[in-house]
Amino acid sequence: VQLQASGGGLVQAGGSLRLSCAASGRTFSNSVMGWFRQAPGKEREFAAAIRWSIGNTVYADSVKGRFTISRDRAKNTVYLQMNSLKPEDTAVYYCAAGYGAILSTMHLIRVYDYWGQGTLVTVSS
Repeated sequence: VQLQASGGGLVQAGGSLRLSCAASGRTFSNSVMGWFRQAPGKEREFAAAIRWSIGNTVYADSVKGRFTISRDRAKNTVYLQMNSLKPEDTAVYYCAAGYGAILSTMHLIRVYDYWGQGTLVTVSS
């Protein structure tokens, strides 16, 4: 499985960005796709996840109501629409794919087997 994340950049607080994650190499019909982020000096943390087949989603409390995860099955691509960005959203964002996760575990790093290279999001105040 190959995951290619893109769409990061510099944005002012209150602005928006959309991240993309192009996936290839394996069927994703029974997968969960997630977005995680890692700020400088901090551990990697969960942001959002979506089950590929039926589209149910999970969000971290810190992004709920501001971020939206979606997928385009025809393009094998997962998106993270980020609105009302805050300086504390500054981080490298990683997309990930996992197989076998259930709803209650979709936020856990350990259920993801494949990771993209990350894309940097910087939010200025």
